[in-house]
Amino acid sequence: MPKTLIHQDLLFPAEPGVRSIARGLYERVANLPIVSPHGHTDPRWYALNEPFPDPARLLIVPDHYIYRMLFSQGVRLEDLGVPCLDGTPVETEGRTIWRRFAEHYHLFRGTPTRLWFDYVLQSLFGIDEPLSVNNADAHYDRIAGCLAQDGFRPRALFERFNIEVIATTEGPLDDLKWHAKIRDSGWQGRVITAYRPDSVIDPDFDGFAKNLDTLGEITGCNTGTWNGYLEAHRKRRAYFKSFGATSSDHGHLTAETANLSNSEAASLFDRIRSRRAGEKDKRLFSAQMLTEMAKMSLDDGLVMQIHPGSWRKHSPAMLARFGRDKGFDIPTPTDYVAALKPLLDLVG
Repeated sequence: MPKTLIHQDLLFPAEPGVRSIARGLYERVANLPIVSPHGHTDPRWYALNEPFPDPARLLIVPDHYIYRMLFSQGVRLEDLGVPCLDGTPVETEGRTIWRRFAEHYHLFRGTPTRLWFDYVLQSLFGIDEPLSVNNADAHYDRIAGCLAQDGFRPRALFERFNIEVIATTEGPLDDLKWHAKIRDSGWQGRVITAYRPDSVIDPDFDGFAKNLDTLGEITGCNTGTWNGYLEAHRKRRAYFKSFGATSSDHGHLTAETANLSNSEAASLFDRIRSRRAGEKDKRLFSAQMLTEMAKMSLDDGLVMQIHPGSWRKHSPAMLARFGRDKGFDIPTPTDYVAALKPLLDLVG
């Protein structure tokens, strides 16, 4: 049997009869086009179609699943090239970062990250030997050589992977200029956006008050009032739909929803807007906004994706040093039955 990192029956059941059924089902769909309704690829990739950076900057520096594991074992994020908000110098040599990753690759045994990384090495770069300290440079050179080829540019990979459509995720203040460039380029790949309004819904989001002002400037709506604020959302959702959006994406701490009267919601918004809201008000506002987004989805057809249960920015120290989304989110218990009832009673 040829040497391989990934067995053809990986993740299929162990019992032979059941595994045979699983293999057969997979083979029926394996060659179908990929439809990816949620993702975080960068639309700039497809707009500019430039070569990807070196292996470390492509596969390690932006991946918080990788560097969070390494940090837990004493590797500093600075030594992995993760930028600091205060401008503190960090490692910039890609090969050095890659070697450091290889030294700790054993930590990922049995993890989804290891399965994914081995799959990438084998299926994309033709590497059939597990990454280690001894072969780190050879793997780095092979990947770097591949990335220099036109066949490894973003649009070529999009077509090679047989992607029918892929959704990126942008906030309501994004001008979607990269999506506009994709559309204007004449390229036939279908890259759409998704509406992620956290930055103007979460009162604890960085720069929330300024974000609401900007939302008003972009839309021409008075975001100092409840009704004007809702109308601004409607306009941005329509703008996102004009770039192919089919969904909205919501990263709330809980799945709680609410069904306030218009006057109650307006009073709550006034407290939020004037920064007089306590934690109870903030939580109620997030709950009400999930309901408002559901109501809007009935009108514009955007499918809601709710991602509750993640306590974001759990480490204030790491947030202050490195910013958001650096692997310090902690899962929390999440109730759906009672939490979604107000929303479902109204629009379900």
